[in-house]
Amino acid sequence: MAKTAFELIDGGAFHALEASLDGECVRIAPEALAAATGWRLKPEGLCCEAVCVPVRERAALVGAGGVDLAAFAEALGRPLALDVAERTAALGTAVADRAAALASLEAPDFSLPDLEGRRHTLSEHRGKKALLIAYASW
Repeated sequence: MAKTAFELIDGGAFHALEASLDGECVRIAPEALAAATGWRLKPEGLCCEAVCVPVRERAALVGAGGVDLAAFAEALGRPLALDVAERTAALGTAVADRAAALASLEAPDFSLPDLEGRRHTLSEHRGKKALLIAYASW
């Protein structure tokens, strides 16, 4: 498998990596994947800081070309949007993390400009009532 440029989007961050492509299978070197996502392949499984996720099918996860991106996402319980033709993939947030955010009833912080171009951040209005109106033309 020849190496090619590949873009991985994780948590809003864009990472330019080298990947090996074989049909719909994308394999990334373990070191490159660890640098991009923080998850390292260890004997006990996939680990990020103090958290380790056991991997049952290690042979399906890692092979000669590197870590299979789809198997990596599945092992972590994260959705993966993959477009091999465009050489791009996006890792979504794990279901457990999304559920915890919804249970907290706290909106994620964001910043938007008003009609005069002044930026407003949601966190500036914590503890106050705020009305957010969203509009889309489609």
